[in-house]
Amino acid sequence: MTYRCFELDPAKERDVKENIYESLAKKYGMSIAQAKANTQNMVQMAKEAGLDYHMDTLVQTNTFDAHRLTMYAKTKGLMKEMTERILRAHFTESKHIGDHKTLTELAVEVGLDRQAVEKMLASDEMADAVRADEQTAQQYRITGVPFYLINKKYALTGAQPTQVFVQALEKIIAEDQIVVLNNNEGLACDDGGCEIPKK
Repeated sequence: MTYRCFELDPAKERDVKENIYESLAKKYGMSIAQAKANTQNMVQMAKEAGLDYHMDTLVQTNTFDAHRLTMYAKTKGLMKEMTERILRAHFTESKHIGDHKTLTELAVEVGLDRQAVEKMLASDEMADAVRADEQTAQQYRITGVPFYLINKKYALTGAQPTQVFVQALEKIIAEDQIVVLNNNEGLACDDGGCEIPKK
């Protein structure tokens, strides 16, 4: 599996005073109570998956630099670890993942070099890689997360129960099976060489 960059709100400021409920209420034209109820559904789904989300204290921010850091981590073979660490810091630990100092500390935790990360964050390095992912998302008409693209052909959207993924993968495997159009024996080759069929 490969993580891709996607910003829900590229225009968001680095430092946001509103809490998540106020932002959701404003964005979707709902009440604070409705925003809390909708968010609680997500928190419950996360809990069922073993995740401990603390939405009341979540720090909203612009995530572009966090995405740049994940792309940098990818070049070091640590994208999965970096992504998961940032997500935990954001949703569970209420850390400010738009802050360079915070991002640097998280990067060091997963094994990245402190000075290299500080230098990268101070530059615009990896910005093009993030934007390339975001352009790809536009081409696929992706407008929200989570979004799972399998074999560049099949998509699953939203937080889904495990069984939905199992059923989808079973369907994809069945549809993508190789169909042999002839059953005539012929010259067969593999890594060990070629074998001429016996008559």
